Amino acid sequence: MYDTKMLAADADGIAEAAELLKAGEVVGMPTETVYGLAANALDPEAVKKIFIAKGRPQDNPLIVHICDIDMLGQLVKDIPEAAYRCAEAFWPGPLTMILPKRDIIPDVTSAGLATAGIRMPSNKTARALIKAAGFPLAAPSANLSGSPSPTTAQHVFKDMNGRIPCIIDDGSCAVGVESTVIAFERDGVRLLRPGFISVEDLRELFDNVIVDKGVTEEVAANAVVASPGMKYKHYAPKADITIIDGTQEQFREYCKAHSGGELMLMVFDRSDAEGLGIEYIEYGADGEAQARLLFDTLRRLDELGAKRVYARCPDRSGVGLAVYNRLLRAAGFQVIRL
Repeated sequence: MYDTKMLAADADGIAEAAELLKAGEVVGMPTETVYGLAANALDPEAVKKIFIAKGRPQDNPLIVHICDIDMLGQLVKDIPEAAYRCAEAFWPGPLTMILPKRDIIPDVTSAGLATAGIRMPSNKTARALIKAAGFPLAAPSANLSGSPSPTTAQHVFKDMNGRIPCIIDDGSCAVGVESTVIAFERDGVRLLRPGFISVEDLRELFDNVIVDKGVTEEVAANAVVASPGMKYKHYAPKADITIIDGTQEQFREYCKAHSGGELMLMVFDRSDAEGLGIEYIEYGADGEAQARLLFDTLRRLDELGAKRVYARCPDRSGVGLAVYNRLLRAAGFQVIRL
């Protein structure tokens, strides 16, 4: 049991967190996507502490975070030219690339796979922490496994108080959904998890961008996956969420017809719920706002004691695909298409 401390995102806070990492501990780390639970990616015993803190299944691979491009070749091999094109276009930033790993990355970090996910965060505090520690950091989202990902240090504290020694508080995350994850194929790239770097962004570099069926469909419980976030019910509040896919008018009519039983609505803005007499919570009028607000909104549903929620389905273009992907998992794949 730890007395979990909040550290400032300054030189002293980074230095203190780095010393804890060197001692094999786990710390709460800000990134531009969500807050992460960081540990030495090359130390199996340190990585095991991440799984213990999260209560996370160990068949879910962890993403390895680096602070400069020189670290890439130390961790992975057989790097295709396409990966360097992606790094030039999107790093530092919210893009994770799945590549063949070197033996230096232990199996516990990669969930026993021959590949590892690597990314270079754009958050300056995260990169400074990696540099101060002197090794790459494995860092899944800093929440209890299955619950909504944290986009503030306060979210991390709520889930991890007593489980980790410290959290670096760097304010709210700029992006709000986890990184885009891609793998390389002979004639293009495969999108394994959508994020802020969109399908449309990837098509600026590659003619062939394949969206893996696991992005919008439930993956079998016994399936082997290369990316985190593809298996299990994720990001879920206690409320039973159903996504309602239709126009605003169809959404309003459906909610009005099925309004009993402590129903709450998750809407783009108040015009979706105005006049219905049903309690509602807004989660953003466009994809970027929804990405920033989604996980905070899911956590607020718990704070409000929501039991049953109808969520208006986001647009699936741009970063909206990432919002849909996360909301789909939070809803346990319950969708009503009107």
